[in-house]
Amino acid sequence: MTRLTVTRLTVAQALVRFLANQYTERDGQRRRLFAGCIGIFGHGNVAGIGQALHELGDGLRYHQARNEQAMVHTAVGYARMCDRLSTFACTTSVGPGATNMVTGAALATVNRIPVLLLPGDVFAGRAANPLLQELEDPRGYDVSVNDCLRPVSRYWDRINRPEQLVPAALAAMRVLTDPAETGAVTLALPHDVQVEAYDFPTGFLAPRVWRIARPRPEPELVAQAAGLLRESRRPLLVAGGGVIYSGASAALRGFAEATGVPVAETQAGKGSLPYDHPRSVGAIGVTGSTAANALARDADLVLGVGTRWSDFTTASRTVFAAPDVRFVNLNVAGADAHKLAGLPLVADARTGLTELREALAGWSVDRSYVDRSSALAADWDACVGAAYLGVPTGGPPSQAQVIGVVNEVSGPRDVVVCAAGSMPGDLHKLWRTRDRKGYHVEYGYSCMGYEIAGALGVKLAAPDREVFAMVGDGSYLMMAQELVTAVQEGVKLVVVLVQNHGFASIGALSQSLGSARFGTAYRYRDPATGRLDGGILPVDLAANAASLGVDVLRANGVEEFRSQLKAAVASPRTTLVQVETDPTVPAPDSDAWWDVPVAEVSEVDGVRAARAAYDEHKRAQRRYL
Repeated sequence: MTRLTVTRLTVAQALVRFLANQYTERDGQRRRLFAGCIGIFGHGNVAGIGQALHELGDGLRYHQARNEQAMVHTAVGYARMCDRLSTFACTTSVGPGATNMVTGAALATVNRIPVLLLPGDVFAGRAANPLLQELEDPRGYDVSVNDCLRPVSRYWDRINRPEQLVPAALAAMRVLTDPAETGAVTLALPHDVQVEAYDFPTGFLAPRVWRIARPRPEPELVAQAAGLLRESRRPLLVAGGGVIYSGASAALRGFAEATGVPVAETQAGKGSLPYDHPRSVGAIGVTGSTAANALARDADLVLGVGTRWSDFTTASRTVFAAPDVRFVNLNVAGADAHKLAGLPLVADARTGLTELREALAGWSVDRSYVDRSSALAADWDACVGAAYLGVPTGGPPSQAQVIGVVNEVSGPRDVVVCAAGSMPGDLHKLWRTRDRKGYHVEYGYSCMGYEIAGALGVKLAAPDREVFAMVGDGSYLMMAQELVTAVQEGVKLVVVLVQNHGFASIGALSQSLGSARFGTAYRYRDPATGRLDGGILPVDLAANAASLGVDVLRANGVEEFRSQLKAAVASPRTTLVQVETDPTVPAPDSDAWWDVPVAEVSEVDGVRAARAAYDEHKRAQRRYL
């Protein structure tokens, strides 16, 4: 009998060495699954994971974070830029460090981005409970604050004994590398178990390659989908994030050029085609273009590729308005492929598009439909150009003008990063994407504070590209600490801080609902009214950024902003450019609706008017069943 070879290590040492030897491979390209470990040490992980990382050295490089939520955002930004083929592990102590990761975990899972969380946990042996920061739930001592991570993790486990590490770690890797199942994965590590020694099988520590498959669709369903397309007269393809992650842009381009089917893009799918491709009609939905939404309203067949059909994409299920509209959904995740009562093609986006194109050989839409989609796209592009120029008002520039300048100054392969507020919607409508990885807007969870931390992850993944983090003053106040990490690591970011003295997006939404921007502006409390509608607060966010170690430039007006932004690009250091904007100047309208319920009764005229408009839109909402 062959004797099993073992290596005696602590649980933390074995886990760190295991992570350092995990690889992904797709289309013959192999890369490390974990680029390193981002962490903040406390009493719950310093003697375990901290010691193991110190001992292994650059075998799994350690990056020091400033905020636990932000470290998860950085890992997400990195993983998204790597098409989900590589990510980071994130380690914290038990207690507030662990619970601070809940928001980041939710963001990763909602967006289906792989990230591994390694929070410390209370003693498995319970020798000293209640431990510092222990929840001490009287219903059961097997509950800790790490249980908060269960509902936002795609896989969750607690390693209460050393031998549990082997199956748990392998299960974690399976989920992280599965395009249909991926998201946040949590392995909770009790203090005492982390430092306990065990004879681990040497095979567990050996290099392991996780091959990312490209599943094919069922041939019968491909034939059926092709039949529906051939019968259609006004088809529309909606490209989602799955197109980007599967590297299917070339296949999409070939499909669109061969068939003439116009292509609209979701937030995650923006960049699937260059903005000026003849078949591109821009963004779709609430934050979409008038071109895409006009085609969507008339479409008799909608081919969704790699989209999960969020409410923004479907305009709360009102934008696809044709009575006989049908859906075909090509998606690697079965749950998404079956949405909207669509014909499900459960497959990789690149593989599915290739086979569907072959099944449609010789077919294309009528020339009149191609001409109409091209004309609508040209009209929208002219609208974007006008928004970039703006209308002289004598006051601060509009946000659209700021976006236009960043788009102009950035290079074709550079990356814009954003996440929350009004900018994601304006970027979705207006940004002229030239590269499939040039647009990085987190809008699945729309998490304020993602921008700078996420941009750090993007830059770590793509050091040869300029990375522009566009952040409003509200989002900056939520989380800017990772500027310090960027300085520490020598990572260069260009941060565009749009100062509009409040929450522009929710302010505009509040106004539209009749609530007069209540509670959305950064103002002193007015003694006369008792409300927060006094003078503007004297907050200097640029000075705050300078105190964190980055270079700071201030701009007044469009021309000075353009000059300062060029200086920031030319600098080798992380540089923040602050520009004040007018939050009351909107971007061009998308002609689409978003379902935000309005008070059914009110004494305010504006609210009653908003409710009447809401009821009218609500009647157009579809079930697609």
